[in-house]
Amino acid sequence: MTLPPKPPAREGAVSLRRYMQLFRQDILSAQPARLYRAWMAEYRTPFFRSFLCNQPELVDLILKERPDDFPKSDRIREGLRPLLGNSVFVTNGETWKRQRRIIDPSFEGGRLRDTYAAMLEAGQGAVDRVRMRADGKPLEIEEETSHAAADVIFRTLFSIPIEHAVAREVFAEFKEHQRSQPVLNLGALIPLPRWFPRFHRRKTKATAAKIRRLITQLTSERMEEIEKGEAPDDLATKIMTTADPQTGERFDTEEMVDQVAIFFLAGHETSASALAWALYLLALYPDWQERLAQEAEAVYGEAAPGFADMGKLRVARDIFRETLRLYPPVPMMVREAACPEHFRDRDVPKGSQIVLSPWHLQRHERLWERPDEFDPARFATENGKECLRHAYMPFSAGQRVCTGAGFAMIEGPLILSLLVRAFRFEAIPERPAMPVAHLTVRGKDGIWLKVTPRVSSAESG
Repeated sequence: MTLPPKPPAREGAVSLRRYMQLFRQDILSAQPARLYRAWMAEYRTPFFRSFLCNQPELVDLILKERPDDFPKSDRIREGLRPLLGNSVFVTNGETWKRQRRIIDPSFEGGRLRDTYAAMLEAGQGAVDRVRMRADGKPLEIEEETSHAAADVIFRTLFSIPIEHAVAREVFAEFKEHQRSQPVLNLGALIPLPRWFPRFHRRKTKATAAKIRRLITQLTSERMEEIEKGEAPDDLATKIMTTADPQTGERFDTEEMVDQVAIFFLAGHETSASALAWALYLLALYPDWQERLAQEAEAVYGEAAPGFADMGKLRVARDIFRETLRLYPPVPMMVREAACPEHFRDRDVPKGSQIVLSPWHLQRHERLWERPDEFDPARFATENGKECLRHAYMPFSAGQRVCTGAGFAMIEGPLILSLLVRAFRFEAIPERPAMPVAHLTVRGKDGIWLKVTPRVSSAESG
């Protein structure tokens, strides 16, 4: 049986220097194989202690029962600060709660219906772009899904397509920003005083500054449109006109730039990763690909799919959900113990780093049946249902669950079904994909597939 690609785990103990070298190459392969069976693991460095927690009861305690006692670690924000500022992704406490009170209403169920038309246009645009290149030659599919996901963000946030000059420039700069590996910053590995310079790479700072200038331009223009009563009814307008129900305050331009930066980072980068891996998995498992193609053809027929059709795409949903299990776009999350704790007969000192790993939890050998196999039907089994409740968190969980989780679960199955309805995707044996992770899980050398157009039932008839 062909198993989905999985990075090799390191064997045995390594020095801190060697671990840092491995970490820079790939977060996942730097970890030991025992984490796929361990309930908890402890790491000690000269600078801090770290505890990785896989036991579902501990994960629930940290994310759901006492989340305020385990705020986000500043280690993650160190490398992302130049781009994200004080966005909702990195803040804690009352600042974070205020930001969520303003942002959350824009992503409630009713608003998803309002953004659907923009998602559909982006999906149809993706089909058109791929059609121009689907000639049976190797195609780097991450590039296509990245383009599609960025198009969704710009259309839903600012009502502009990816072809818009500013959107296109942000997209290009963001690719350069990611290549600078911003998360691999000295402050992420060593606790530094606030006054100590962070030594961000020159490219990281330059691309972040340019992206923020471009987003500021879009945000300022939207502020003016709102004041004139001429703003479109999209996510940016909704967020910028929503007042904190407790204070009556709204985001100013600088705060809104911070939030748009994380919407683009989280909504674009994570969706692109999930869609690319979903297509690769379908290329490895053509039976599931054909089931999805038949479902899309039956649901859509000759008309463009409507929002009500999303509930009928059960195969697409299960495939996307299983992809998120095997390849969670954000493979690890880091919290910090705000007070001394005691986990599994071990003392956890105040200030310890608490690592939660969707990658390991969702492949845990003591929780999941056949954890490394691709099986979208598993969620209908008793084991699958149980694990879905307690060992599945591609969007995190608890009060800090991703604001855009519902958004992603419409966008992913929609674009996936549109692409598979239009094209057949085949693996290229001489170019296998291998996942690596820095900020998100991507293909080490890209994800290459052979793509050919399908003949619809209408065309064949």
